[in-house]
Amino acid sequence: MALTQRLEFRQSQSLVMTPQLMQAIKLLQLSNLDLSAFVEEELERNPLLDRASDGPEPPVAGEPAVERSEFSEADGSSYADEAGGEAASSGDGFESGQEEWLNRDLGSRTEIEQTLDTGLENVFSEEPAEAAERAAKDAAPTAYTEWGGGASSDEDYNLEAFVAAELTLADHLAEQLAVAFSSPAERMIGQYLIDLVDEAGYLPPDLGQAAERLGAPQHDVDAVLSVLQKFDPPGVCARNLSECLAIQLCELDRYDPAMQALVEHLDLLAKRDIASLRKLCGVDDEDITDMIGEIRRLDPKPGLKFGTSRTQTMVPDVYVRPGPDGGWHVELNSDTLPRVLVNQTYYAELSKTIRKDGDKSYFTDCLQNATWLVRALDQRARTILKVATEIVRQQDGFFTYGVAHLRPLNLKAVADAIQMHESTVSRVTANKYMATNRGTFELKYFFTASIASADGGEAHSAEAVRHHIKQLIDAESPSAVLSDDTIVERLRASGIDIARRTVAKYREAMRIPSSVQRRRDKQSMLGHALSAPASSPDRPRDTAPV
Repeated sequence: MALTQRLEFRQSQSLVMTPQLMQAIKLLQLSNLDLSAFVEEELERNPLLDRASDGPEPPVAGEPAVERSEFSEADGSSYADEAGGEAASSGDGFESGQEEWLNRDLGSRTEIEQTLDTGLENVFSEEPAEAAERAAKDAAPTAYTEWGGGASSDEDYNLEAFVAAELTLADHLAEQLAVAFSSPAERMIGQYLIDLVDEAGYLPPDLGQAAERLGAPQHDVDAVLSVLQKFDPPGVCARNLSECLAIQLCELDRYDPAMQALVEHLDLLAKRDIASLRKLCGVDDEDITDMIGEIRRLDPKPGLKFGTSRTQTMVPDVYVRPGPDGGWHVELNSDTLPRVLVNQTYYAELSKTIRKDGDKSYFTDCLQNATWLVRALDQRARTILKVATEIVRQQDGFFTYGVAHLRPLNLKAVADAIQMHESTVSRVTANKYMATNRGTFELKYFFTASIASADGGEAHSAEAVRHHIKQLIDAESPSAVLSDDTIVERLRASGIDIARRTVAKYREAMRIPSSVQRRRDKQSMLGHALSAPASSPDRPRDTAPV
């Protein structure tokens, strides 16, 4: 086999993942909060990037420039000249008298003091500069905002600076800890346990490692824990739900043997097994109803009364409004779109003064990155608007009639309609929200699986089927609770071909209990409503357990 050398030309096309393309893909799937944070980092890093709101906006072509009423020193001098010209005739005598007074000899210091009948330090006690500074401090505020109230156009004005800080649960417990214990060792154990409390007010179930890590005896940890469980709010520092409810009942002096048996069998209460609870507690139907009512009035998560973190309000990326012609008008939320510009003027000035090759290459890269970022942001906005418009077109029945008319839709249908790849549509719909006349929904909400029709007609959306199941369950009566098989029969009668396991899966996804559990709940609620007027929470009962 002979080895030879030769030259060949081949023409091929390939997609190269450049840094700019990777950046555009990254921006496409960011939420509006993450995008704002990313743009802020780029503004700090790139000197050629400016916010579009910084400085006066240039006038738009074809529109007149906005007239502004401003006062400057030049305007004041011209006004003074005009006023001086009008009063020239009356000002000659005054100017001559003023010059005569200024040229007058006042005499020596002794003569002046004799004339004024006091010392000069009593008349001119301060230097002119000190007097001016003091007068400026004593002057009344000239603007309403200087009094500490009202709005301000200053960018440094921060309204959040006037908001009081929220008291956290850890701070509230630490304040009580400083009063409850005087020993440093007990305070150290108490602070360690407080640091383990979660936002709901619970401690971990196992505290065996606490004594080992602190190097303290277990009985000291238990003693400190018993004191912490008496802190405000009642029920805090419990290790489980039963202990939390028991602490609150002890505070109310309602923790008798019958209530203890009820608290220790909360699993039966969750199943609404009232008959078993009545036997365990040794009470009648009326007493068990009162006891369950007391349990319901307790707080299972006492720590949530205190603020931990501020909830961020979800801001929609797209607005959908009814149009005048009966259609739908889709527009982007301009408040969530960062507005940045490339400062070409600054770059032109720098190009004239830069001499080093390293500096030139640095600012050239900054210009390219700034240009690519502006283009990527514009392309991102256009892509979101295009995808949202197609979703509204495909799901027009939902916006007009409601969830029951939601159609089956997948990423491929939208991608083919707008001539884009499915991955692009998937990135656009991630972490994006749409505000409609029926509420605010995530864009992925409109993409649902299809369920075949029983009569061979148009397929049904999975979300519409879930809505139908929920309507059937909400309309059932306590005496005729619908089982999953009955729901399947009614759905098939409505033209929806669905299996029983699918109904059970949708029901569990909506956190709807089974038919047995629903029957117990509704009968219990009905019995409690009928016996409520005759029962009283303070009525004495036989508290001896069985």
